[in-house]
Parts: sequence; structure tokens; C-alpha cells
Amino acid sequence: MMLAVNQTHRPDLTSWVASANEPQTDFPIQNLPLGVFQRPGDDHSPRVGVAIGDQIVDMAACLDAGLFDGPALVAAEACAAPTLNHLMSTDQATQSALREQLSNLLRQDDQRSVGNQPLVARFLVPMTEATLLLPVAVGDYSDFYASLEHATNVGSMFRPDNPLLPNYKYVPIGYHGRASSIVASGTSIQRPHGQTRDQPAMEPTYGPCKALDYEVEVGIFVGAGNMLGEPVPIATATEHIFGLCLLNDWSARDIQSWEYQPLGPFLAKSFATTLSPWVVTLEALAPFRGPVAQRPLGDPRPLDYLTSPADQQLGAIDLTLEVFLASHRMREAGQPSLRLSRSNFKKLYWTMAQMLTHHTSNGCNIRPGDLLGSGTVSGAAKDERGCLLELTWRGAEPLTLPDGELRRFLEDGDEIVMHGYCERPGTRRIGFGECRGIIRGGRSVGYNC
Repeated sequence: MMLAVNQTHRPDLTSWVASANEPQTDFPIQNLPLGVFQRPGDDHSPRVGVAIGDQIVDMAACLDAGLFDGPALVAAEACAAPTLNHLMSTDQATQSALREQLSNLLRQDDQRSVGNQPLVARFLVPMTEATLLLPVAVGDYSDFYASLEHATNVGSMFRPDNPLLPNYKYVPIGYHGRASSIVASGTSIQRPHGQTRDQPAMEPTYGPCKALDYEVEVGIFVGAGNMLGEPVPIATATEHIFGLCLLNDWSARDIQSWEYQPLGPFLAKSFATTLSPWVVTLEALAPFRGPVAQRPLGDPRPLDYLTSPADQQLGAIDLTLEVFLASHRMREAGQPSLRLSRSNFKKLYWTMAQMLTHHTSNGCNIRPGDLLGSGTVSGAAKDERGCLLELTWRGAEPLTLPDGELRRFLEDGDEIVMHGYCERPGTRRIGFGECRGIIRGGRSVGYNC
């Protein structure tokens, strides 16, 4: 099923939930992302909700009230679970039917909405009264390396004469991450300990990470899975994608540089990965999909199993990603956070469909709720670099914060907040909310490479 622009995307739609009509809200009626929430002190188990303005629609309560029918009822029944996994296992047509009926229930100008408005209003929960949880029970997590600019920058630091290895422009590079340490936005991040070696002639030592970093990424949630031994062809790969979120791939650079050869990331990545709480569906993103950027002149054409005309036409998503930092001192002084970078998901070298297809090309099975990370999303300009490793060039070019503090890598008390949003002329802006984490733990140590 190709998820196309339809009446739920109309830019003139407004909602009777007033906050959904504010110009800069992340959650207008054209978005309707899904998540999981719980009210503090509530005896109920975690519940699936839909974000609308500054409110959450309690899906279980709407289901109990009999507000859905037809295929939308099947999807709503899947929302009675404490995670989104059951909904993700339904087909895209069923999910689309739920989106349409939700849109009708929340529209200002729909007669069905007028009749149901008092009832639905009873099922709204203010976001300020809710705890937002991980939306999905993630079974497996794989992280890719899909930004050519990021790969080139990092390669230049370690292999100046040969930044990109020969396979990069043929293979969507990735590694298997750690699902058990995925945490919800707002969870504080303990500074990891590990083994490092500061100089080639020295013996390694064990202690707290001295080069802690973030990476701004997009998380891609798998919907329908595939059978073991049956690869997903590129032509149907997006039918296996449910939606997207923001992802912070926290990274211990000094641990990473010592351990990554010959098998790649391990303890430098497995201590924490933060996800934003709202999953923006692929259907909500339909107005922002477009042609993939042309590869640089002379680059090889993707192999046939990674090539699809439809993916080339609609494989890019115009999603702006911003990263902000506020130190403990800045927050104590009431200073606003500093924007570190602004990049765009549409500039990746490999598309979501290519990543998913390559992942299953050996017969690997994926399951509803599995997570794919895009890898750090960087651009060509310095203010588009998606991590401190790039922004400070491995610590050699420290950043100066507004209060005069210097940063090569993250210090204890630093807070990283990521935002994402899509906007295009003739559409309503939609957002992803925020992905937030504060560093806590061992003594604050500078690092200079």
C-alpha cells in the first residue's frame, strides 16, 4: 500500500482542541502521532495515546465508548495494549482507517465530531499531567551509518588519506545495537565507565568516560515483519515501516576508539540510547516525502536489489533536526539553551527502504516494534554536524558556551535536547516533540585529543 496524501493532511483542517491550532504546535490535527503514557498515581497500566495539541487522547477510553468501527475498530483494539507493538503488527490500510476516524473525531468542521465532542473531551489527558513512556517494547535494534558527510568527517579524523572505506558507497553499513538500554526521553544518563588508552605507547586504564558525546539520529520503527529466510524487496520495503521518532545515540568516544577494532561498536554505545516518546506515522509524513538527492558525480549506482524507481522518487523525508545544549550553570542562571546544529534527514546517502531491504537481504527476519537507527544525521556545513566529535573536530576546536564555558565533549550536568519538525509550503507544519537527557555520574573531566 502506498501511503499517499489524503484528506487527513489538508492544511485548512482545524480541531476543536484549541491548542492543536496554534501555529508552532508540534501536534496539529494533521499529525496525530502515537505514544504510551501514564498518569502519576494512576492505577491503570500504561495506555496508548494520540497527541493533539497539548492533550493526549486516551485510546482505550475511546474504544470502550464505541467510537470506532470497521477496520479502524481492529486498529483501536490493538491500541488496548500497553505498547504500540500490536498496532504495528496490523497492515497499513487498517492503521490508515484509524487515522481517518481519529481525524474525523477531532475535526472542528465534521458533523460526527460535533456530536461526539463532549464524549471525546472526557478522554483527553493534559500532557502536563502525564508521564510519557517508551512507546514500544523494542525487541531488536540496529543502527546504521547512512550520512555520507558524517562518515567522511569521522573517517577524516582517523584516516585522513582514506576517509571512506571501499564498501561505504555500496553497502548500507550498520551494527546490532543494545535494545535493553533504550530509554525514554527525560531519563538521566549515567556517565559510562570503560577501558581506554590515551596514547599508543601506554597501557589501557579503566575509569569514567572522558569523551562523552551525543548523536542526533532518526529512529525507524518496523511495522509488519517478514519470515526468516524471506528478504523484503526494495519495492515493498516502506510497507514494513510504521513510523519515525527522534533518537540520541549516546557515545563514549574514548572507549570507542580503543575497542572498535576489529568488530565495531560495543560498550561505547550499549550504555544508553534515548528515544522521543511520540511516533509519527509514515502516513502523517506523506506530504514531506520527495526525491532522493542525486549521488555525487562518479559514485556507483546502488546494486539492483537496492534500487527502486518509487524509492528514488519518494525515499527522502524533509525532516529538520535541531540539537540544543544547556549546561548546569546555564540552567541555574536561567540562560536559554544553545543550538549546536541543524541538519536534515532528507540528505542521507541511504534511504529508509534501502536500510531495511539490506538488513533483510540475507534472510534476517524483522518484527513489529524493531528499531532501526539512521546513524548520525550531518550535513556539509559546520553547523549541520550532528555530534560533538564532528563539531569540535575530536576536541581540537572546542565550543564556547554563552557563559564562557568550553566544551570538547559533554560534562556532567549538561542537558541535550533534540527537536524535529517537517514544514513545506502548502502544508501544515508537524513536529516530533523532544528527545531529552541530562548527564550525571562520575567526576567532570575535560578531554583533549
